[in-house]
Amino acid sequence: MRNRRKRRKRKQWPAFLGFFLAVCILSGMGTVVLKQFPQIFTSAKEAAQTVKLQAGHEESVPFEKIKVPEVDMAGGYYYQQLGEEEQKLYTEIYQGILESSDSIYVHSSNVEALKKVSSFIFCDRPELFWCGGEMQMTSYADYSEIQPVYLYTGEEKEQRQSRIDTAVSECLSGITGDMTEYDKIKYIFEYLVNTVDYNLEAPDNQNIYSALVGKSSVCAGYSRAAQYLLQQLGIECIYVTGTIPEQGAHAWNIVKCGGQYYQMDVTFGDPVFLEAESGENIPDKSTNYDYLCCSDAEILKNHTMDTDVSYPLCSSMDLNYYKLNGMYYEEFQPEQLLEDMNQTIYNKESSFTCKFASDTLYQQSHDGILNGLVQNAAQNLLEHYGLETVQYTYVEDDVMDKIIIFWNYQ
Repeated sequence: MRNRRKRRKRKQWPAFLGFFLAVCILSGMGTVVLKQFPQIFTSAKEAAQTVKLQAGHEESVPFEKIKVPEVDMAGGYYYQQLGEEEQKLYTEIYQGILESSDSIYVHSSNVEALKKVSSFIFCDRPELFWCGGEMQMTSYADYSEIQPVYLYTGEEKEQRQSRIDTAVSECLSGITGDMTEYDKIKYIFEYLVNTVDYNLEAPDNQNIYSALVGKSSVCAGYSRAAQYLLQQLGIECIYVTGTIPEQGAHAWNIVKCGGQYYQMDVTFGDPVFLEAESGENIPDKSTNYDYLCCSDAEILKNHTMDTDVSYPLCSSMDLNYYKLNGMYYEEFQPEQLLEDMNQTIYNKESSFTCKFASDTLYQQSHDGILNGLVQNAAQNLLEHYGLETVQYTYVEDDVMDKIIIFWNYQ
């Protein structure tokens, strides 16, 4: 019998490079130039920008008439966090990017407000894959000119949009009419986990194209793709930014289901990370469901949310995957645990999972499971299938209070 005990380590996530800010005062000209150096992880708020302050007059400024319906704006969560004047700027900038305008003229010379609004746009609008958030801002006395840097324009942009549309149709073809709101969220979570590979070198990895078409991305691509797909289904999904302690920048989502908000991290659902940490060959479909519709308290065990915006409270664990599927334990009952283990063997399931309601309960149950119950279940596996030897491996997660036993039926 093989019983290789490996403690689960804290998730090791690549640290994305931050950005540096250089400030130069050009004497005699009254011009301030701010330049951010390029970085690997580009969120809208970290986008490279050049800002110039110059004298000017609004009378001759070619402002565009707003054509975007207000109802199209109101659905954005970040848009809703802005005051009336900032919402107007949001609409002006969004419309310009939507039309791939070379220059966007806006009714404000407030550089900080423009940077904030620009970052909020890219958090709300995953469909803007052709613009990475990098832009030059020239601020005059009473208005500003914004020149976005576009990744794709013209025919290439249209071709990529067509490929995205095809990928979305393929994904959503699995949605059936009898699915509940939760079923749809779970489906999108599993679809992305099963079809996208985590790859720091993936092209376009900050936008939806990488995940939906390229099938290779990083956290930003996973999260924006989840947001985009759920928006197509009429489900509110918020793009969340933050960090993984001691590791670096990260992005995930908050979803609304049944009138309540829940945390969701698709990237952390990928089984590749379980395999990397345990050192074992873990089945491809061993999706990590800890981060599907969980509470703030649960995800904040290893995530830290940015404080630039006030996110909705996620206080419920009633849609926790393990709770819904009989794998959630609120007390240590050895007989029940052994019965549940044996049932997975009778059903020839690949694994048995037990998640505990608290750190204390996990610690109380840990030794009893790994030093006793699992051996009893392995003996049952041996006898039930007439095997000569039995092999099993396990992953113990003392952060998320969970133990997974993987059965080998050969």
